[in-house]
Amino acid sequence: MAADGGTATSTGFRVRDRLDRLRFNETLQAALFWVPPALLMGWFVYGAISWNFVISLTDWSGLGQPDYASLNLEMYWRMLDDRSFIAAARNTVALLVVFTGGALVVGLLLAILVDQDIRFENTFRTIYLLPMSLSFVVTAIFWAWMYNPETGMINVVLRGLGLEVFAMNWMSDPRTKLATIIVALTWQFSGYCMIVYLAGLRAIPDEHYEAAKVDGASTVRMYWRVIIPQLRAATTSAAVVLMVFALKAFDFIFVMYGTTPGPSADILAIMMFREAFARTNWAYGSAIAMVLFLMALAIIAPYIYVQYRRGEL
Repeated sequence: MAADGGTATSTGFRVRDRLDRLRFNETLQAALFWVPPALLMGWFVYGAISWNFVISLTDWSGLGQPDYASLNLEMYWRMLDDRSFIAAARNTVALLVVFTGGALVVGLLLAILVDQDIRFENTFRTIYLLPMSLSFVVTAIFWAWMYNPETGMINVVLRGLGLEVFAMNWMSDPRTKLATIIVALTWQFSGYCMIVYLAGLRAIPDEHYEAAKVDGASTVRMYWRVIIPQLRAATTSAAVVLMVFALKAFDFIFVMYGTTPGPSADILAIMMFREAFARTNWAYGSAIAMVLFLMALAIIAPYIYVQYRRGEL
């Protein structure tokens, strides 16, 4: 009896000890918080991306059920012969590069000016950053009014300065359609770049400025050779954000031009919407969506990898 009782008691202690270890296990405790979101994200995000890829391998037109029996790359091969896709892809890359570069340059110049201990610095920072708080829809409506050929501020100012020869229908001319988009988005996001660069400038020790001045460097040379190279991290972070927003400029262009902006202003996001919802060509629209996803991944993945290697993630 004593032996049996001792064995039962010993077994009970072991079970209780295991339960205590499980209860205080940090991994198990953390799993209660990250497993449910991971499952939801896996299903609604990565599951949706996977299903979209499968749809792109079919010829589904949105009616009935997709035929999963014969999957192929026909929609992707179709892109190579589609002039509309080539034009939209070219415009997307141009928007991504020019808008990102323009916003970074304007933001850097604004940051350098604000960093000169000017009066009302907080007021200027607020004014420059305010457009960032606007949605793409509001920005598109505002700039559509600015570009109006008759009552728009741009043409009114040009006529007032006697430069009526330069007044034009900015949104209808194929030569300026993409430029109207780039200028408006640069105006909206240059304030964000200014804040990023301003934080980077304030983090540079004053000794670096003083050393450059002692060496006889001019202001331009000091910033070009000493200060701007130290803003590499700020430039990378801002550029990644801007390029992602460039790929998401669908609602801005949709409000300004609708689903048919023309070959000179069409981008992949608009074309994807047009193919899927206007023409009910869901398979082709899904293939375009996958191209957009790969472009976004090509922008974000290297940045995340570098951050991980630096131990910043």
